[in-house]
Amino acid sequence: MKIAIGSDHAGYVYKEELKKFLGELGHEVVDFGCGSTESCDYPDFIKPVARAVAAGECEKGIVLGGSGNGEAMAANKVKGIRCALCWDLRSARFSREHNDANVLSLGERMMSISEAKEIVELWLGTEYEGGRHQRRIEKIEEV
Repeated sequence: MKIAIGSDHAGYVYKEELKKFLGELGHEVVDFGCGSTESCDYPDFIKPVARAVAAGECEKGIVLGGSGNGEAMAANKVKGIRCALCWDLRSARFSREHNDANVLSLGERMMSISEAKEIVELWLGTEYEGGRHQRRIEKIEEV
C-alpha cells in the first residue's frame, strides 16, 4: 500500500519511527514533512498528505502532531478526506469499520510509540463494513 505521511514538529519523532515501521510491513511511504523538531506550521505538511490521498496518489494517509487534533482538523478540510483522530485500538478499528477513514491522525504526546504502531497496524488492516454506514459517509461528503 502507498501511504502518505506528514507531521508538525511535535509529531516528527513518531513520524520517523512510523516510516521505518511501515516499510518493515511492506508499505511504500511518501513523506510530506516536516523535517525536524523545529517549530513549524502543521497545515503546511498536513494538507499535502490529505490532497495526495484525495487525489488517489496514495491509498491512505497518516498525520501526526502533539495531540493530533489540529492535524485532523486540517486534513478534514480537504474534500474527500475522512480523517480520524485515534488514541486507542477501539477508536482506530471503528474509524475504519464504521467511517471508512482514509487518513489517521495520531498525537505523539498522547501515547507511546509502541501504542502508535499497534494503532497504525490495526487501522491499516481493518476493512470498511459498508452497508448502512455508507449512507452516513455520503451525507458527510455532501456538506
